Amino acid sequence: MALVGYARVSSSSQSLQLQTQQLKDSGCEKIFSEKVTGTSTAERASLKDCLEWVREGDTLIVTRLDRLARSGRDLHEVVALLAKKRVGFKCLQQGAVDTTTSMGKLILGILGAVAEFETDIRKERQREGIEKAKAAGVYKGRKPSVDAAKVRSLHNKGMGATDIAKSMKIARASVYRALRAS
Repeated sequence: MALVGYARVSSSSQSLQLQTQQLKDSGCEKIFSEKVTGTSTAERASLKDCLEWVREGDTLIVTRLDRLARSGRDLHEVVALLAKKRVGFKCLQQGAVDTTTSMGKLILGILGAVAEFETDIRKERQREGIEKAKAAGVYKGRKPSVDAAKVRSLHNKGMGATDIAKSMKIARASVYRALRAS
């Protein structure tokens, strides 16, 4: 029966130190950590390793619920996997979250819905800001990574897509997109 910690931050510029210290202070014997976005559990290697490592009777501990998952679906999938393995789940900052109790399971569901709602609100505000900037002529999107004029010029000189891609060190699909856009 081990206490196992999982810590995550979204970017490489952020520090895991505070989370790992809180997990150590709570008695975690093993801590898995990573610096990767939390929008999906699919690309999180340390989370995957952690979920494979925990055994029946262990308890997985995180500092905050959003460190584990940002969507209700991902949260419930992880918790269901833990339950199947008979592994408990606790969240330090949302102390009522303890899946070894019925009340903890209820609180987990509510907090998971709130975390997903917060993510949706953040995305909505971002979309609104982009639309406002576009209307003001400030936001023009990402700069093209391919010089479409150069692609057209090389194509007009008789070069094929493969040769253009090699000479410009870009993917052939990028050549076709540039030609289609012209």
